[in-house]
Amino acid sequence: MALVVPKELNELEKPFSLPSPKPFEIRFQVPDLRVPIRDFLRTREVGEFISGALAGAMTKAILAPLETIRTRMVVGVGSKNITGSFVEIIEQQGWQGLWAGNGINMIRIIPTQAIELATFECVKRTMSSAQEKWSEIESPKLQIGRLNVNVSLSWISPTAVAGAAAGIASTLACHPLEVLKDRLTVSPDIYPSLSIAISKIYKDGGVGALYAGLSPTLMGMLPYSTCYYFMYDKLKKSYCQSKNKKSLNRPEMLVLGALAGFTASTISFPLEVARKRLMVGALQGKCPPNMVAALSEVIRDDGLTGLYRGWGASCLKVMPASGITWMFYEAWKDLLLVERRIL
Repeated sequence: MALVVPKELNELEKPFSLPSPKPFEIRFQVPDLRVPIRDFLRTREVGEFISGALAGAMTKAILAPLETIRTRMVVGVGSKNITGSFVEIIEQQGWQGLWAGNGINMIRIIPTQAIELATFECVKRTMSSAQEKWSEIESPKLQIGRLNVNVSLSWISPTAVAGAAAGIASTLACHPLEVLKDRLTVSPDIYPSLSIAISKIYKDGGVGALYAGLSPTLMGMLPYSTCYYFMYDKLKKSYCQSKNKKSLNRPEMLVLGALAGFTASTISFPLEVARKRLMVGALQGKCPPNMVAALSEVIRDDGLTGLYRGWGASCLKVMPASGITWMFYEAWKDLLLVERRIL
């Protein structure tokens, strides 16, 4: 005799068990940054920054020998003329001596030109926009006694302000590289490599030694940078108006850039001589205490003509460098910005 148990009762007699828990998972979702990064790299400011870096690197690679000769003549090392200085470098260091310090020079010029040109473009646009908005509203008046003076921004040149800001920004950011470049160029026997130069300078004066001569550098850079960008902008506008054209071609950029560099260098060159004396004077054991003392020392030793010692070599370097930089810069901007319809 068989006992039949209903299925429902049989199920109730099974031991009760909890369902097995699912494994605990933590998932991190990384946001897709490709689109924001791509959009950022396509902005006008980034395009100008990259254009400046590429233009500076290409220019320095071409003109490094003239920079070496110019630096030696300005600080009073070796021969007092271009040919003699060239021969001395070849005899003492060989052909590679013409590119002494070029590695640090390239490291220096890429961020310097990028920061300088990008700052110039940005400040110029900001100042121009501020002037336009200021002209649309009634200018505020300043009352001094019975005299009412209209406060206006129309007399301020956006190009000059932008040039000054560009020179200051690039100098503050890249001055230590300028110090290293000068040490490697003037005293290659004492500073044979970049690592040794950094080590010796830090050992002798700490981090502050990398900013030696910052004040005179700013004093020398300010009039040069202001004049340089102001002159190029004025020459460009005047030439385009006289020829009834909207933009310059590459040869015209080369020539006008060279003229702007020549004018700015001529005006500010005495300050450049004093600046170089202050920066490398410690190597010769006679570092002037300030800019005025450096200028007085030059006049006492070499007369007024000493203020322009090395001016010829400087022009040979500055003029082609200025022209080539503008030519390459505008070319890279056309490639990086115009084709993307940013301009």
